[in-house]
Amino acid sequence: MLIALSTLAGGAVAASVLLVMTNGQDDRHLRVADTNFVPTYQPAPSSSTVPSTTTPSASPGPSSTTPSAPPSPPSSKTSTPKPPPSTTSSSSKPPPSTIAQQILALVNQQRATAGCGALTEDSRLGTAAQKFSEDMADRDYFSHTTPDGVTFDQRIKAAGYPSPAAENIAKGSTTAAQTMTLWMNSDGHRRNILNCSYKKLGVGLDKSGWYWVQDFGF
Repeated sequence: MLIALSTLAGGAVAASVLLVMTNGQDDRHLRVADTNFVPTYQPAPSSSTVPSTTTPSASPGPSSTTPSAPPSPPSSKTSTPKPPPSTTSSSSKPPPSTIAQQILALVNQQRATAGCGALTEDSRLGTAAQKFSEDMADRDYFSHTTPDGVTFDQRIKAAGYPSPAAENIAKGSTTAAQTMTLWMNSDGHRRNILNCSYKKLGVGLDKSGWYWVQDFGF
């Protein structure tokens, strides 16, 4: 199984990770490249493995109930018993029902732990992220810059969002939990997720190649 990650912040590559899984082990190379220093390769210990994740169970859709028939008028001999009280809790919240909502919930859990404010979903960032995941799948590439030379900030602005901040991408993982684990185990991706100055998030996924995209906005 081949899993790849890449992250971008402020127009410069922040980190990229390539994991090649062989017999339960992986060879990992992390490259960090900021504008302040020259990129260098820093191999992680060969014994490290990506923490296992469990596939989240499918989220139930909105529950529906069928109204019960009205009780028959009481007869002179018998009375209609009252229905039992409902046991459904009105305070319980349903789990996230879409991949984007799952990623957003997992991101905000991590941000809350780090003392950052929660991100909110933005449809323009979501559009940019989804179109980009589909484009990578359709044209079989994995990069923050398209084969035509279009950068992440240009794509976000073209979708109508004026303040692009950063981008994380991943390929090969098949659940939101697994993808978030990979991103959080990579320094560059983690810094994007835990950047307290970011306010908005859009998520894209193309399942034909399992291309994941996070687009962040100020």
